[in-house]
Amino acid sequence: MFRKLQMYEDDHTVNLVILKGNGRSFCAGGDVVGITCSILTGHWSFGTSYYKKLLILDHLIATYKKPLVCLINGIVMGFGAGISMHGSFRVVTEKTVFAMPEATLGHFPDMGASHFLSKLPGYFGEYLGLTGAPLDGEMMLACGLATHFVFSKDLPLLEHALSSVDPSNASEISFVINKFAQKSNTKGEELHKRLKSINKCFSRQTVEEILHSIEKELLDNLAENWIAVAVKGMKSASPTSLKVFLRSIREGRGQRIEQCLAREYIIFCNIVRRKITNDFYEGSRATLFDKDKKPKWEPPKLESVGSETVDILFKPLEDEDDWNCLQLPTRSSNSVDHARSKL
Repeated sequence: MFRKLQMYEDDHTVNLVILKGNGRSFCAGGDVVGITCSILTGHWSFGTSYYKKLLILDHLIATYKKPLVCLINGIVMGFGAGISMHGSFRVVTEKTVFAMPEATLGHFPDMGASHFLSKLPGYFGEYLGLTGAPLDGEMMLACGLATHFVFSKDLPLLEHALSSVDPSNASEISFVINKFAQKSNTKGEELHKRLKSINKCFSRQTVEEILHSIEKELLDNLAENWIAVAVKGMKSASPTSLKVFLRSIREGRGQRIEQCLAREYIIFCNIVRRKITNDFYEGSRATLFDKDKKPKWEPPKLESVGSETVDILFKPLEDEDDWNCLQLPTRSSNSVDHARSKL
């Protein structure tokens, strides 16, 4: 993908690039199994080498010089979120389901999530990353993760219409997509209603305070199923992962995409090395391999995860001679970045 995108970017005959899934999903995060197996059967650096390539691809997409249209139909998680949420146009459908449940795997929402989730309204990004809550296409449009909503049956027609666009400018492409786009005021009203509770709870300084606040919110609003889902998501996740993500998104709120990707690379390397935490492997075992859905997190409680542990996970691996921080090429900002205005 990286080589082809580079080639298309330099090809004057290419006006835009379309990314879409090959099958029922856009991308469901199947790379986790491959990464885990390669590490367990070899060396932890096998996983970091692959991960580095993913982040470099994310960076290319985030800074792509030509319009990039992501047709996000079906499930979009993990790496799928990384290659689509950085695109200039993010088209979703009634079949789209977005989620970042990495904390339930002992990991943390990454692939630039500390950048694109931090740009959402209020503390909606903290809510998504800490709870792993799923969103449908209409809610993605309402919160700004998507730029357009199109019915799945119209995607072939949209793709055909885009193929005939001559100028590579955002306004012309947006005009074409808007011919097929649908609007939903209902989801906008639902988002506005949720945000009041989300901002109150997820603006807290610590994960412990956030969980306590959302549990109290549930007691006051027992009929609100989304709050119950949020509480369940946080309680089933790795305590270490929750604290890592909260710090990561708070730092990402004031940083460029390059800084966010570099930080996420450092955290990932520390996690897969297993010297500080084993939760990623335990979460993968419980969810993807043994599938008993009963991970044994260490430590098992939020209050047992000290700030010093989190600090170490954010520090470069100075005791590894052949390890280097993520080096990203210097690129100009995305020329069609104004398509992100809803964020």
